[in-house]
Amino acid sequence: MAITSANQLELLQTAEAVAREKNIDANLVVEAMEESLARAAKSRYGAEMDIRVAIDRSTGKATFTRVRTVVEEDLMENYQAEFTVEQAKEYMTDPEVGQEFVEIVPPVELGRIAAQSAKQVILQKVREAERDKQYEDFKDKAGTIINAAVKREEYGNVIVDVGSGEAILRRNEKIGRESYRPNDRIRCYIKEVRREQRGPQIFLSRTAPEFMTELFKMEVPEIYEGIIEIKAVARDPGSRAKIAVISYDNSIDPVGACVGMRGSRVQAVVNELQGEKIDIIPWNEDMPTFLVNALQPAEVSKVVLDEEAGKIEVVVPEEQLSLAIGRRGQNVRLASQLTGLAIDIMTEEEESKRRQAEFELRTGLFMDALDLDEFFAQLLVSEGFTSLEEVAYVDLTELLVIEGIDESTAGELQTRAREHLEAINNKAMEAARAAGVEDSLVNFEGLTPLMLEALGADGVKTLEDFATCADWELAGGWTTVDGERHKDEGVLEKFEVSLEEAQNMVMTARVMLGWVDPADLETDSDDADMAEEAEA
Repeated sequence: MAITSANQLELLQTAEAVAREKNIDANLVVEAMEESLARAAKSRYGAEMDIRVAIDRSTGKATFTRVRTVVEEDLMENYQAEFTVEQAKEYMTDPEVGQEFVEIVPPVELGRIAAQSAKQVILQKVREAERDKQYEDFKDKAGTIINAAVKREEYGNVIVDVGSGEAILRRNEKIGRESYRPNDRIRCYIKEVRREQRGPQIFLSRTAPEFMTELFKMEVPEIYEGIIEIKAVARDPGSRAKIAVISYDNSIDPVGACVGMRGSRVQAVVNELQGEKIDIIPWNEDMPTFLVNALQPAEVSKVVLDEEAGKIEVVVPEEQLSLAIGRRGQNVRLASQLTGLAIDIMTEEEESKRRQAEFELRTGLFMDALDLDEFFAQLLVSEGFTSLEEVAYVDLTELLVIEGIDESTAGELQTRAREHLEAINNKAMEAARAAGVEDSLVNFEGLTPLMLEALGADGVKTLEDFATCADWELAGGWTTVDGERHKDEGVLEKFEVSLEEAQNMVMTARVMLGWVDPADLETDSDDADMAEEAEA
């Protein structure tokens, strides 16, 4: 086929027809035709030539041109597409490096192979345009709910028709053992849209907590309008869920609004989620109060929060233990997910035994270290003293308020405590020195002899060793693996060194060694302050 003899308008008509059919821009199809014709021309004139084709958008006329670029003589690599300044003077007036010389070349005859190649290029470009459009259409829909028809089911995965393409609901994103037939309507949450080589991949979910949030937003107008906010969601898909809600209008009850008249609103969500039971809980900024709500219907006697460890201890009556834990631990697991805290549940009897054990341990410590009788040691523990440091360095008046302790007795107690602590520190320093801890670390402010002993035993012997430590290696921390929190023990954790204190000590050591510029720390601090202000 010769381009010159073809109906030139046919190119534009074909492009428009393809664009309408594929729902893409006609210009993209014309550009694909231009590229395919240029590729065919290169096979005729030479692959190294820079042949370009331009199709007039109004007439459909295709113009073939050869482009040569002016380059410096020592940089010329392709003599078919480049020429030097001297060579260019034959064609151009005052040529300069970088200029292009364009000349029209005769159209080519498209043989069977060339025509087939051109067709493949056009199809490839059209497919790419379709994929790009599909990605653009769906990338902003991530995080929303889609209502679509099922096409087929493959190995437990459901393929859904989304109009311009397909989406996949994976087996582990389905609720329980859901099964669907072709043409069934299905409502899913668009969890992720990814651009991949084979085209955009749209991943759906019915088990994501966000799916429940969006369903409530559809059923409860107050949530859609922002009067009520869902602060947290925890799900055991298909079985049970807990959601925490808060109202920004004092006249509206968030729990009642989500339940609806005779439970109509929550029932609509339950029906969509295959009968999943939903506990709606009022949100509270006070974490212990929120946890008590989250553990409903169980009654809680006492809550002890350890914010630094991200852990909370809950004491319940004996008869409430199984209810608090729930079937297969479901209730406490969902409450833990909702609050983001590790929950340790114990009965009142277990908590009493633990407190008694702690009382006896502290009593024994004071008896041995301060050479006291049992009654006197128990008296100190009962008044809230938990360590020798408290006895040694507390204000003397706090000892004098204890019945039976006068000024001389209080002074004697503090002297004994300080002498015992000094002996412990001397022994710890000897152990640290024996382990090879150097003066650079011994003289570092903030490290006690007991800390130095622990560091030496762990192989941290110099200031350089200390500066390479991570804050969590010193203070300890928590790692979440497969949804479960695991404790990372810190070298200085038993000395109650917080993560922030460990971070400050490590950075101070790095500044002392010249590894970090103090000005950079000030800049980082300013940036953090600005970020906090912006967030507030």
